[in-house]
Amino acid sequence: MDNIAGQKSGLSIVTNVVVFLIVLIWLIPTVGLFVSSFRDREQISVSGWWEAPFSVELTYRTRADDAPTRDGDLYVAQGNIFETGEVQDQFTSGASSIAAFGLRGREPGAFAAGETAENNDGGTVVVNADGSYVYTSTEPLDERGPRLYFLAETPPDFTMGNYAQVLTGLDEEERAQEIASGSSFGELLFEETGIFRNFVNTLTVTIPATIIPILIAAFAAYALAWMDFPGRGFLIACVVGLLVVPLQLALVPLLNLHNQIGIGQSFLGIWLAHTGFGLPLAVYLLRNYMVGLPRDIIESAKVDGATDFQIFTKIILPLSFPALASFAIFQFLWTWNDLLVAKVFLPSAGDAQVMTVKIADDLLGSRGGDWGILASAAFVSIAIPLIVFFSMQRYLVRGLLAGSVK
Repeated sequence: MDNIAGQKSGLSIVTNVVVFLIVLIWLIPTVGLFVSSFRDREQISVSGWWEAPFSVELTYRTRADDAPTRDGDLYVAQGNIFETGEVQDQFTSGASSIAAFGLRGREPGAFAAGETAENNDGGTVVVNADGSYVYTSTEPLDERGPRLYFLAETPPDFTMGNYAQVLTGLDEEERAQEIASGSSFGELLFEETGIFRNFVNTLTVTIPATIIPILIAAFAAYALAWMDFPGRGFLIACVVGLLVVPLQLALVPLLNLHNQIGIGQSFLGIWLAHTGFGLPLAVYLLRNYMVGLPRDIIESAKVDGATDFQIFTKIILPLSFPALASFAIFQFLWTWNDLLVAKVFLPSAGDAQVMTVKIADDLLGSRGGDWGILASAAFVSIAIPLIVFFSMQRYLVRGLLAGSVK
């Protein structure tokens, strides 16, 4: 009675719940990175991404730079703190109200808005919630104006500036200078500081490093699956054994070999390196799939006089497309996101940098705390892998299950 049609078993419900939780665990940080990629650096530092739609309290500093007037024995500077030069330079989206103010950087919110505080100039200072302030002193005020600190409720600030900085390699001020000099935003993408060159370099590395091992592994997998020759079992065991060998063990010897034959730190060298590291999995995956294909089809083709090459190209390859696509997804994603092999087999500086090296050296190295820039760089770098994955995902499960059932 437990398997009545129309009723789900307890195991099925548990499976669905577990899958949902796994998806949720992966989705939450991804959404957080996506939201953070549009946020201002200061707002990221004081609030979580889930608070992005709400106002946050930020610390600012400025100078009471309004021209002082004389009132008896006192010098008086008054105006609106939101209209001072430094505040206008710091604010990108304005502020709604002053929550507190202070006279020292260590205590930016020592006094509540509207409270009168004594300053070190023998006078008083008061900053109201709407930004209006009055600063009095018994001594002549500095031309630049006395320093003030305050906490302000700042509305959400979403910007595409993070993506523009990642794509061009220039901050907002540098971009403005280049555009003022006559350069367009599109031209900045192709400059040396932009990431487009690194994007092209990554494609230059990834596409051949995906195609070459598939071509070699397909021939090897067919031979191990359907051709009888001495030592076939030993070769299969070697392939399985190579799956558990860490690639880090081969980096230095392989680089020395490449240097000796003249292909060290070049695109050809990294293509061959990725090919060697990806071949064991490719051969193992494709061999398991091909060995499960119907034997009657292959024997009928041999009876009709087909050669092994004809069987391979006309029958095996079309039927093995799910396994080929499955490995192509893995190899493409692994090669695209690779940092270690790229750092070893390509120059760390110059025209051959891939995107992962660019992000690690120029963005992560110099802006380790700038999460908006790093989040934007992450989403720029995963654009192509997402397209590849979703366009070929229907073959993924079929390829992974290759050879698991009869």
